[in-house]
Amino acid sequence: MSDLPPLNTQTIWSILNDEIDDATVNQLLWYCLGYRYDRSTQKWNNQQVPAEWQKEYPQPPDFINSRPATVKLTRSIPPENKQLLKEKLGFTGYKIGEFGPRQTRRATAANWLLSYLQQHDGKAMNTIFFV
Repeated sequence: MSDLPPLNTQTIWSILNDEIDDATVNQLLWYCLGYRYDRSTQKWNNQQVPAEWQKEYPQPPDFINSRPATVKLTRSIPPENKQLLKEKLGFTGYKIGEFGPRQTRRATAANWLLSYLQQHDGKAMNTIFFV
């Protein structure tokens, strides 16, 4: 997954603006949750994944197409970070009639990733690079 974009506010905006494909959004989430793909065994390793995710999702879920996985993602955002898209980025949401479940799930993914960035990089909100 070394081809992932850096986790920063530009990437978050790219998710919200549908400039990054769904597969990459999923891969960003999987990586941050701890899922690692072992190319030698061609299987997913979930040893770094929190137990509450391992149990329900031993394999990484498709967050864009799975409402239950996205609901779990939403519930895992700390209460103080639920409004980060609005507070940190000024995101006001999508216009009525211009969004559907896919955009809502992408916004949830963006908010979760922004929360992850906030938790792992403090208030500076700098870049996290994936290796």
